[in-house]
Order: sequence, then C-alpha cells, then structure tokens
Amino acid sequence: MLNFEEELKKFQPCLEVEDIEDAVYQEDLADMTDLLREVIEQTK
Repeated sequence: MLNFEEELKKFQPCLEVEDIEDAVYQEDLADMTDLLREVIEQTK
C-alpha cells in the first residue's frame, strides 16, 4: 500500500513545467481576451 505522506515528501515538479512558467511570465504574451479585442477593433 502507498504511503502518501512519504510520496508527497519525495515529490518534485517537472523541470519542464517550471521552465515554461518562467518563459510565460517573462514575456508579455497576448491572451484570448487581447486577441479578441484586437479583432473587434480591426472590424470597426
């Protein structure tokens, strides 16, 4: 049977996820709301 307390102590997030988070937060990326606003402004 698994000991969840021990497994949680050993848990380490995937490095790839951390790298992606860093890249996303460093860049000023447009989200869907920004893209929709741009499309609406272009159609006016």
